[in-house]
Amino acid sequence: MFRTFIFSLFIRRTILLLLTGLYLAGCSSDGANSEIEEQVIDSSSEDNTTIQPEVDPFAFASGALLDSVVEVSCTLNDGSETSCYEFVIVGAPSTHEVGSFCPVDIFASADEVGIWFDGDGEVYDIDGQFIQNLPTLYNDSNWQLYDPDTGLVNVTDTLEKCDGAARPNVAAELQNHCVECSLDYVDGGISQTYTIPIQPVLAESPTSIGRDDVGLSLNGVAIAPPAPVDAILGAYTIAAFDDCAGHINPVAGYHYHGSAGCSEIEAESDGHAAKMGYALDGFGIYGMLDQQGNESSDLDQCRGHTDDVRGYHYHAASVEENMFIGCYSGKLAN
Repeated sequence: MFRTFIFSLFIRRTILLLLTGLYLAGCSSDGANSEIEEQVIDSSSEDNTTIQPEVDPFAFASGALLDSVVEVSCTLNDGSETSCYEFVIVGAPSTHEVGSFCPVDIFASADEVGIWFDGDGEVYDIDGQFIQNLPTLYNDSNWQLYDPDTGLVNVTDTLEKCDGAARPNVAAELQNHCVECSLDYVDGGISQTYTIPIQPVLAESPTSIGRDDVGLSLNGVAIAPPAPVDAILGAYTIAAFDDCAGHINPVAGYHYHGSAGCSEIEAESDGHAAKMGYALDGFGIYGMLDQQGNESSDLDQCRGHTDDVRGYHYHAASVEENMFIGCYSGKLAN
């Protein structure tokens, strides 16, 4: 089966490359490409069309996927039938180390620990001073994440504490804690399976981001929806992220809540932002900024746009915004 999959994938990619070559050579759009209508997305100009690339299973880093990629039949959310890839990620990054998260005490420097962002437009380096300043930052004197006598920070340093603090209703004894969990608590990572259309297709209208994962990164990590910061702060906790904008909980394992550059591993030769993964609709997700440090100015409400090389694709939001994309522009597999 795997040989058949590889042969089928080779034929599909060869055909796509030939079609791309014809397009770049100046083929007209007067009906010569009618047989690939589903692969064509209209750009902003009526005179230009762009061939939409398929999902590339070979883009993933070594060690990112737990099993071989499988091609399956699937149904999209509009009822149409198509082919999808099933990806099983390892659930831990294959390209960087995880952590650190919380400071041990109020004397810790930012270099020793992680970051925090709550969607208010700021990324905070977590250090001892940050822990002490929480009452001022959130204008609430109930914040007290450390022992004033010893300077030690309250950290969820056991599986039981981690599990208790990661729940919606945090017990009173676990409030005022910096929440961190270990990969050891989840056996090194929690694998996830994603079914994604091989040939992404734009939907008639966008689909809202729900509570499920937004997609998967090229280095084997779940791309998560916005972190529930209101619930976290409501329990007087800080669910610290590492410098890659990821953290761990006992249910989802390690996952990203922001694009901090660690997962943007597939560089583009034309100066475009690097690719970091795929959304569930099959469209690629790229970094926020291109190699010159510029952000695209024509992004739609889902943070997507079209170019001649990548077709329609997304650009991740800044870490400060606590999100990756604003919505799904494409059809999703049920």
